[in-house]
Amino acid sequence: MEKRFEQWINVKKKQPEDILALIQNGDDLILPLANGEPQVLIDILEENADKFQNVRIHQMHAVKERAYIQGRRKPSLSHVSYFLSGASRRAFLQGQCELVPNHFRQVPRILRESTKTSLVLAAASPIDEHGYFSLGTQADYVSSFIGKVPFFLEVNRKMPRTFGANQIHISQIEGYVTVDYPLHEVLMPHVTDTDRCIGSLIAEQIEDGATIQAGIGAIPNAVISLVGGHKNLGIHTELLSDGVIDLVESGVVNGIEKKTYPGKIVTTFALGTQKLYDFLHENPAVEFLPVEVVNDPREIAKEDQMISINATTEVDFFGQCASETIGGNYYSSTGGQADFAQGASLAKKGKGFICLHSTTKDGLISRIRPHLTAGSIVTTSKNDVDRIVTEYGVAELRGKSISQRSKALIQIAHPKFRDELTHEAKRLGFIT
Repeated sequence: MEKRFEQWINVKKKQPEDILALIQNGDDLILPLANGEPQVLIDILEENADKFQNVRIHQMHAVKERAYIQGRRKPSLSHVSYFLSGASRRAFLQGQCELVPNHFRQVPRILRESTKTSLVLAAASPIDEHGYFSLGTQADYVSSFIGKVPFFLEVNRKMPRTFGANQIHISQIEGYVTVDYPLHEVLMPHVTDTDRCIGSLIAEQIEDGATIQAGIGAIPNAVISLVGGHKNLGIHTELLSDGVIDLVESGVVNGIEKKTYPGKIVTTFALGTQKLYDFLHENPAVEFLPVEVVNDPREIAKEDQMISINATTEVDFFGQCASETIGGNYYSSTGGQADFAQGASLAKKGKGFICLHSTTKDGLISRIRPHLTAGSIVTTSKNDVDRIVTEYGVAELRGKSISQRSKALIQIAHPKFRDELTHEAKRLGFIT
């Protein structure tokens, strides 16, 4: 570290307890999602919750189940979620924390307009020789507030240094603490034969030179594993996971035909295993940008061959996709699925794939349905849907009538449900 930053460091380097002096009653604190979560700083807040009144913590996808999320620190400290995770799902279903509906791209604006944006608490990589910290595995919604909202950083030696619009100079922060603990890892999901079958149907519709977005789940990961024979692919995705590494190292992904940020992998956050975090460290090929940019359908549509791949839990004859509920019970949130569905639909040769197994795990219920299960929430609308994929084929819905959609969806339903679905479609007057 050059000596010119020593004076800054002497002023800005703090102890975890120093965060308490920066928080006032009624504040709105903003945390990044996943590994951007500053574990030690939140520990301090929880331990001292009785010193505050009505402090709200806003976050997507919390990684650690905590007492305040479960409502055991109210009214001092409460949790406002923008995407449920295993750490917050039960609390929401029990009415102990709040959930704000959103498209991922909208979260920075929602926070600007509906909260005080009092302080951002974020994990970061160590300072570099130029005086900059990196938000590491993140840009997400918090990078939009750099230079506009006070930041307090938890600098983790294990956080990779990454590049893009997620850099923050030491002069722009209120302070920082240093920690050393491993990052949260998410293993690649188990891929079944059914997943591979669905993945192969999608992979064969991806052309050389395409730009790919792949969501969370076994099927999107299966697709990524099946495009190893393609050439000159690009990546523009909200979530970057382990599957991309082999494609980059084999030369399949090089981004040379991308229209925006050619040669770069564009993402807004990364979540996977330590292998991914090692891949990201000081890798100039990966560009972390604010979600307002990455998930903007107009930005997505600039890629002529944009391929969007996401999963859902059920689809009805209209083409409505319920991707944030399971059997009518709330599970997650919208995330960026609709952002990329809209972006792919606007792209010149864009294709948006929504994939699912044809039945529930026990095989007793069809996931292709006349109407969504009661309580289900529409994530991708009938107007934005393009292609639905099961292990029985691809139903192209864009520009098709309800009658045509019903027939196409019945054809990719499990064979044992097709007669029943046809009967229902006729009863509803959708087909004759």
